[in-house]
Amino acid sequence: MNGFHPAQRLVDLAEAVRADPAAPRDTLAALLAGHGEHPRDLTDTAFSEADADELRAAAARMGGVLAETDVDRAAETLNALFAECGARPRLVRDGDHPWHLHADREDAGWGDWFLSAGALALAQLLTEYGRVAWGACPAAGCGRYFLGTGPGSPRRYCSTPCATRERVAAHRRRRREG
Repeated sequence: MNGFHPAQRLVDLAEAVRADPAAPRDTLAALLAGHGEHPRDLTDTAFSEADADELRAAAARMGGVLAETDVDRAAETLNALFAECGARPRLVRDGDHPWHLHADREDAGWGDWFLSAGALALAQLLTEYGRVAWGACPAAGCGRYFLGTGPGSPRRYCSTPCATRERVAAHRRRRREG
């Protein structure tokens, strides 16, 4: 993946845990590596099974934030996460990444790191777009998390196929009822 995209990292990890609440440590490590985490930070020692458990729990919690549609409730939830994680913003440059904000404690574990980093990424989107720029797909049987940061109207669905299926289903319901 080119560049540093913490909001996409949040969505990808939360989606992996939504799809498989017991996502294996190796799967989580591969996702983290794909988002630029250094291999030395993802060894069995540096990222243990207990760390993976902590990250899975944090990703599941962030899934709840990704499913929030109300801007005020989203902001309140993000502020609560900042307070819980003892967030103090600081500029950091990790490896080849450009300078960026971290909001976790330097001694934070994987779960607190993910909660504070995810809260920061979503807070940045909320302030940039002035709305909730993410979501959980409401299409029947889907629920996938997505970012809605593109041009045009805010997204409601994770993909065009989900939106089309829902439109067709609604059209068929209206025809049956009418």
